[in-house]
Amino acid sequence: MNIRRHIEELEARRDSRVLVLAASHLELELLPELYDALRGLGRPARLDVVFYCRGGVVNAARRIALLLHEFTDHLAFIVPHRCESAGTITALAAREIVAGPVAVFSPIDPLLQTAPSSQGEGPLAISSQDVRLFSQMAREWFGLEEGEAKKQAMSVLFENIFPTTLTSFYRSILEARAICAELLSLHLADAPEAQRTHIADQLLFGHHSHTYALTRDNMAALGLPIRRDAPTEDLAWELTRGVRGTLGGGVRRSVEDDWVDAIFATREGVRRRRRGQGGLEPKWEAGELE
Repeated sequence: MNIRRHIEELEARRDSRVLVLAASHLELELLPELYDALRGLGRPARLDVVFYCRGGVVNAARRIALLLHEFTDHLAFIVPHRCESAGTITALAAREIVAGPVAVFSPIDPLLQTAPSSQGEGPLAISSQDVRLFSQMAREWFGLEEGEAKKQAMSVLFENIFPTTLTSFYRSILEARAICAELLSLHLADAPEAQRTHIADQLLFGHHSHTYALTRDNMAALGLPIRRDAPTEDLAWELTRGVRGTLGGGVRRSVEDDWVDAIFATREGVRRRRRGQGGLEPKWEAGELE
């Protein structure tokens, strides 16, 4: 598959520069190489980011989105397939989102990681919704009065989760909400604040599962700038097929092999971050496009 040809066809069709940004996990360590890739593009009037992401760190999503926004007057995301969790946050900065028919976005639901017990009981991660809806569950499933349900919920939670841990969890929700509002304001500055708050709250609290697969129609219904463009979607899909086949530990032939966990590509070339065994620092490698 000729990745360069697909990038050039996208650029010709949309009168833009194209950056392919694919990552198994968004993190702040991606910023230096992303910065170099963007500097190589100059500052195009229109920047199309062909995006593929399975999640990551909320603050990394924010910084990546702000950096992309700084390098163009018109930031567009082209999403052929996965744009989940922290990836969905990053896409909120886009003035335009071209999403394909199998594009997968997801709710934004910070998770509290827990240590496994000696008996192996209990989940290893608790979502914000697990905590928020605990008293509601007690009312609806067990018929407790509202006041009693809240009292019982607080008692059970404090017996099982240290109070300051719950406070940290609450702060992470406030942070995610503020980041969503900040990124939305980049292109919805003239919209009422209530509209931006509604989008953030729906992504945070509007669904019952962090893995709920939001479609492009779901995202459009929230008020996000979703566009359909079949020729662009087809080109981006072919481009992403090649990326999916080389990204992530799951495509290795054996667990001893190295793997690529991040890819940045423009028509000038590609940068890949390769991870190895033993906890060593990952290495970036530059190369020609196939």
